[in-house]
Amino acid sequence: MAESTGSGITAGEAEPRLRKASWKYVGPGIVVAATGVGAGDLVATLIAGSKFGYTLLWAAIIGCLVKISLAEATGRWHLATGRTLFEGWRSLGQWTTYYFAVYVVIWGFVYGATAMSSSALPLVALFPDGPSLKTWAVLCGLLGLAFVWFNRYAVFEKAMTVVIGMKFLIVVYVAIRVAPDLGNAFAGLVPALPDGSLLYTLGLIGGVGGTITMAAYGYWVNSKGWTDISWLKVMRLDNRVAYLTTGVFVVAMMIIGAELLHSTNIALNSGDRGLIDLGGVLEDKFGAVTANLFLIGFFATSFGALMGVWHGVSLMFADFVERLRRERAASGDAAAQGDMVEEVAAGKREKSVPFRAYLLWLTFPPMGLLFLDEPFGLVIAYGVLGAFFMPFLALTLLWLLNTGRTPKQWRNGWLSNVMLAAAGLLFLILCVKQIIDLDWGGLF
Repeated sequence: MAESTGSGITAGEAEPRLRKASWKYVGPGIVVAATGVGAGDLVATLIAGSKFGYTLLWAAIIGCLVKISLAEATGRWHLATGRTLFEGWRSLGQWTTYYFAVYVVIWGFVYGATAMSSSALPLVALFPDGPSLKTWAVLCGLLGLAFVWFNRYAVFEKAMTVVIGMKFLIVVYVAIRVAPDLGNAFAGLVPALPDGSLLYTLGLIGGVGGTITMAAYGYWVNSKGWTDISWLKVMRLDNRVAYLTTGVFVVAMMIIGAELLHSTNIALNSGDRGLIDLGGVLEDKFGAVTANLFLIGFFATSFGALMGVWHGVSLMFADFVERLRRERAASGDAAAQGDMVEEVAAGKREKSVPFRAYLLWLTFPPMGLLFLDEPFGLVIAYGVLGAFFMPFLALTLLWLLNTGRTPKQWRNGWLSNVMLAAAGLLFLILCVKQIIDLDWGGLF
């Protein structure tokens, strides 16, 4: 009997014919672009533009290239091996399971409240005489829950395409309205580090579009029906579309920060409220219509990220639970590893109890945080676990895609290794910085 490579190919068979890349297949990349760039990412880029003008534009572009390499590696693992990313992590040892189990529970609890509040902020600004921030936040959480609960991937992807279209058109429109200085913008593509810009530079390279949704990309690839290596070229085109779109967002927000804020020395609040400040600046300069359009784009950004996490991370959690269940049932036999990717593609995870249980976890317990101050211990745990995730993702992908866990012909080339190693180093530096910056004094 021929030996299986784990990718649906048996030894001695010809390599599969790769499907031709076509725009008609693009979809998971749209989802990851709509999810990965949240309001906080836009604020970070906006503030960098307000402080340094166009000088750090090059860093934002490099950041998009780093994310392309990470997402490509995630998608290639799923397609080349016929296994999900959690199955790959599990093969590296029990420690990956312990980390992910603690991370996904605490992260989901705190992120749920953050996502609901972020989605509510622009609604409060658009409807000042309407419900309170907390009421809007609860409604956003319930709407996201209902949408993901009752729909499958195909409908979810269409909705996210609408979200990305709104974000794209509105942010680009505002960037054009502020009349960019194209000469200075092109000059910003030349690497430079003005005084005090190092941490902003690292944050731009590592932060925009870099969340757990990077890991969810492989699951969305499978949900699309791409389950084997024949889809590799299609996935790579889809991934490039995702981060080209992300790059447009980043450049547009950098332009807005540079032209509207840097030149006039206007300072914004950090966090999502910085976008509310920007709405006020836009209203003063361009009128209520432009300001309201921007707030609608802000809502699309925040609520799109909420829906994406509600779907993508719930898929990951369901795969995590199913993998452990099968291991217990099969005592670690190879039978425990079979058909996980195919089941994701068939939509079985979206109907499962663990998927829906995690949806409820993201929605209802975090509502308590909307009405209470977040406990210091929880904030510290959330910060530490979150800081470790991106280096964890980059370095484990480097490990998985350079060993016998991946069929030889689909392992990393030199460019992928350089990009993943650089990403891992960058994220480790950002991890250390984030942990140092946490309010440890609040614990004592």
